[in-house]
Amino acid sequence: MSRSSIALTAHPLTHAVRGALGLAVSGALVVTPLLATAQEEAEQMDTVVVIGTALKVDTPALETPRSMSLIDEEELENRAVTKFDEALRYRSGVLSAPFGRDTKADWFYLRGFNGEDSTYQDGLRLFREGGYFWWQTEPFGLERIDVLKGPASILYGEAPPGGVVNAISKRPTEEAQGQLELQGGNKGHRQLGIDSSGPVGERDDVRYRMVGLFREGDGELDGTDNQRVYLAPSLSLDLSDATKITFLGSYMRDHGTPTNGFFLPYGTVEDTPFGRVPRDTNLGEPDYDRRELTQLSLGYELEHEVSDTWEFQQNLRYSELDLLLRGVYASYMIDGRTAGRGLSYRDGSYDAFTVDNRLVGNWYTESTENTLLLGVDYQKLDVDYRSGENSAVIGPIDLFNPQYGNYTPASLDTQHNEGKEQIGLYAQNQLRLYDRWILLAGLRHDSVDVTNRAEGRPDQGFDDSQLSLTGGIMYLGDHGISPYLSYSESFSPQVGSDPDGNAYVPSEGEQWELGVKFAPNWLDGYLNAALFDLKESNTLYTSGQASNRQGGERHSRGFELEGVGFLTEQLQLTAAYTYTDTRVDISPEATNLRAGLIPRHQASLWLDYGFDAGTLAGLSVGGGVRYVGDSVDSPQYSDTQVPSYTLYDAKVSYDINESWTAQLNVNNLTDEEYVSGCEYWCYYGESRSVIGSLSYRW
Repeated sequence: MSRSSIALTAHPLTHAVRGALGLAVSGALVVTPLLATAQEEAEQMDTVVVIGTALKVDTPALETPRSMSLIDEEELENRAVTKFDEALRYRSGVLSAPFGRDTKADWFYLRGFNGEDSTYQDGLRLFREGGYFWWQTEPFGLERIDVLKGPASILYGEAPPGGVVNAISKRPTEEAQGQLELQGGNKGHRQLGIDSSGPVGERDDVRYRMVGLFREGDGELDGTDNQRVYLAPSLSLDLSDATKITFLGSYMRDHGTPTNGFFLPYGTVEDTPFGRVPRDTNLGEPDYDRRELTQLSLGYELEHEVSDTWEFQQNLRYSELDLLLRGVYASYMIDGRTAGRGLSYRDGSYDAFTVDNRLVGNWYTESTENTLLLGVDYQKLDVDYRSGENSAVIGPIDLFNPQYGNYTPASLDTQHNEGKEQIGLYAQNQLRLYDRWILLAGLRHDSVDVTNRAEGRPDQGFDDSQLSLTGGIMYLGDHGISPYLSYSESFSPQVGSDPDGNAYVPSEGEQWELGVKFAPNWLDGYLNAALFDLKESNTLYTSGQASNRQGGERHSRGFELEGVGFLTEQLQLTAAYTYTDTRVDISPEATNLRAGLIPRHQASLWLDYGFDAGTLAGLSVGGGVRYVGDSVDSPQYSDTQVPSYTLYDAKVSYDINESWTAQLNVNNLTDEEYVSGCEYWCYYGESRSVIGSLSYRW
């Protein structure tokens, strides 16, 4: 199917939307090799059954009392997404890239909470630990990205309150297919991608897929760049009529000069006698800064039908990450022109092992459908690295006329050993009554052991256990209107101790959500609206001493509205609005203050029009607008105000023939210069990006 001829996608979407496009609002997220079967069924019936991140069981898409968003492969290609956090720009409840375009990591906030520990791939955690040892996800290797909003510890154990972002890897296909793509653009962007899939030889019980990519380009700051090599092979085997296994592997290597976009309020959101600091100014040391990342993963997904009632599923992955990171950044103002600087210096690696075992049972009567999920999962992470900040001698820099070379190279002088080991037992039951009511209940028990050792410091490791609950009720109303109410919990272990030497206890999150999902038969699309009340207790807050104190609260309330649909057979609309009021405690005396970084209002709109007749047949044009409201600096640092900003994106593509497609994408069309947010430091948003691509499919 051509990605630019939107009119050709309307009729399959009609089937998908009525049961499956509600995925984006209901929570059915594919994480197992049953995807191919589910997609075939999507073209044959209105109710699509898939495996879901929200519930981890086969569930009709609109029958989950949780708010979700979905970004499929076609949308990733349509918007020429080259960085993971870019994919979330046009979805409600998500603040994408609040720290600008950072080559070192992908950043997003979910319902007012940092999502750095929210990343998953194929239902298993991607670890981001140990100070910059953060797994990165390549969008070209994905067929979908799904966002479960709100606490998710019932099925995933340790997780932040804001939600879970689950990336779904490309998998082998039953039909032979392939893609070769070339890209070029400003900022030195060059990319070559290849994706080949299908049966192995003449066999229909063995299927393969190979995804490969090379990309290089310059960063947002002068003297920065990055080069990436990515490979992702996979193989599916039908061991029997009842048993199927899919092996998934990946390799990625990044190397270049990192983008350390740490600017101070002075010269960005604050005027100076010398004007503003240009957004491409490098306040680090381009000849000294370095980032080299290598990550490798290998795992499988197994499904076995034990009987007509029970099915066993297992996901397993082993991963390794090696990192060298050396980056100089501006730290504080010395005088009206000069800033003192610091250094981040890490050299080490981590090993991670995760496995999730599930037993799913289904029972039916004339008036009920019951699904019971029993599971046990285990994850273990070991991080070993040396740091070099303590030995750094980094001289100051003139913000308005930077001169480089004022530093003494640091040595790696402190050994660190950090780790987590977690085992969880969970149970969940779904009951459907009279084809009208959905009742959901679940509980989970976790045991967590955290290791945190640093040379010359006391051991700050601990072990703890936690019980998490969830519940929900939904009414499947007439005309595609389905209201729901849900409750969910989360917990996040905190490493370290307060100034009195008391070890931190896990922070705990809980959420109430009231929403409605609307996907009638006459609408080729969906609409989801949700009110939420989400808070985290035992939050860390600043103490003014060597470590933080615990006991504060972060409280987020808001409203989300999201819709995707075809207004005509040629015109598709994607729209979202988010209101978020996030409040924090920063001391026993300073409570209920507006949280930094988080705008109260966000809105986005994207329109695509595909010509299907006449001389313009095969042409598709699209455009979007993104509004992000004003925000503030984190209250423990300053009362700095960050203005709102509005950005425009555009796209045009043309199907030359059935195989060849040419496309042009421009993000930040007007090259708006803006500050995306402040959290002690302030961060410039991404400048105008132009990407041209030529794709061949077979």
